[in-house]
Amino acid sequence: MQGGRGSGRASTGQVRLWGRHAVEAALKNPARQHRKLWATRDGVASLDGELPADFPVEYADTPDLDRLVARDAPHQGLVLECAPLEDLHLDEVLDADNGRPILVLDQVTDPHNVGALLRSAAAFGAAALVTQDRHAPPESGVVAKSASGALELVPWVRVVNLARALEQMAEAGYWRIGLAGEADAVLADALPAGPVALVLGAEGEGMRHNIAEHCDALARLPIAPAMESLNVSNAGAIALYAIAARNG
Repeated sequence: MQGGRGSGRASTGQVRLWGRHAVEAALKNPARQHRKLWATRDGVASLDGELPADFPVEYADTPDLDRLVARDAPHQGLVLECAPLEDLHLDEVLDADNGRPILVLDQVTDPHNVGALLRSAAAFGAAALVTQDRHAPPESGVVAKSASGALELVPWVRVVNLARALEQMAEAGYWRIGLAGEADAVLADALPAGPVALVLGAEGEGMRHNIAEHCDALARLPIAPAMESLNVSNAGAIALYAIAARNG
């Protein structure tokens, strides 16, 4: 039981995932290289489909699995160690012709929020998630559990320079909309007919000035005056729904 109680650390160069949806999606993803599955028998029985006959499984009791994941993590009897997903380049996901939005995060560092945003991106048909490499959480069990399988479905592109990435999106035909509570326009009025790159900043600080300057428009959600703002993952979900509803 490598790593000790509550560490959640995988072997060097590996990622440890837990929870039925996250593990099941990773097992079904042909882009994943799997190293080992620790599981209770009930956990394996809960999976959709059969494991290959030669799949490396070590059956364990729940207290043993508790030692493999972050403290109090709801592993549901399944812990998978696997290789991280291959890095993607931005030009691999830019396809304005398909009309699907791209979700851009500026210094959103909470893995629960990033996971929840991946889940919303999958639900509302976003083509990709783009973050700055240095100011985003790593691929992890927390992100995967919060994403509920969407980590395997939505391409996640990490870039060195987010401003330059936004320039590339504009060159590819995307209209860049930054979500900002202080904006005059509401999102529904700012949406164009074509493809959108939706930019969200960190909670509290919002988008950095340089990133806001690389947006074609800033827009806000029409929330009641009694509430100052929404959690970034909630705001992202609502904005992605608005884009999907516009697309029909």
